[in-house]
Amino acid sequence: MKQLAWQRSSYCAQGDSCVHVATTPGAVHLTESSDPTDSILTLPPAAFGALLTALKANAHPAPVQVTFTPANDAGAPVRVQGPGAHGPAVTTDRQKWDAFVLGVKAGEFDHFAGA
Repeated sequence: MKQLAWQRSSYCAQGDSCVHVATTPGAVHLTESSDPTDSILTLPPAAFGALLTALKANAHPAPVQVTFTPANDAGAPVRVQGPGAHGPAVTTDRQKWDAFVLGVKAGEFDHFAGA
């Protein structure tokens, strides 16, 4: 895959460790810079758009699966996986996921849904 131009939420804490989004023709990619597996989740723009819509509405983000480890801790793992739970999963923590969601709600990633 060619070098991608990654964007992160402006709500991320100082540094690059956060959920990042990039696009290629016909696909939207998510990764987390500190994910030890270096996973990149690739979604069709429609699935990414559905994720954005669900997060803005505080709803379950189908068809993308977001799994929270039961803990009320900012460092608790969060896994993000595409439709059908097959393929790579991006792992982040609750604090970074919450920063991503704030960026989603602010419209920072809307332009990726039409990729």
